Amino acid sequence: MEDLVRVHNEYDRQVLAWLRVRVGDAALQSAAHQAATDGEKPYLSTICRSLGLRPPSRGTFREEAARTHRAVGERYLARIRQILGADQPEPDRATAASHRPARPFSRPFQRPFPSPSPRPASRLQGSLF
Repeated sequence: MEDLVRVHNEYDRQVLAWLRVRVGDAALQSAAHQAATDGEKPYLSTICRSLGLRPPSRGTFREEAARTHRAVGERYLARIRQILGADQPEPDRATAASHRPARPFSRPFQRPFPSPSPRPASRLQGSLF
């Protein structure tokens, strides 16, 4: 259908898809041929006016896309939760506390390297002016 009308951006593509669903390819093709002047492709706004339709706003398309993206994300998250939940059963709190791993060392944690010593004061201290 893009060969019959001018499509300049993503919004135009969305309006064209909306028109194809709304009125069908045959009606859209007929309106495009009637609106074409001097062999040039008509704008989508001209076709919408000739069909007596007003296309949805950009915000409407954005909201619809956001709902779709959110639904896809929720499906993925549900699947991830299902996979993570299948690997480990949920432990009871009473038994989980008794099965804590022991600390590997009896002493508290110590740094493997000594902490750095403070830098010695330089001989040139004070104002330079």
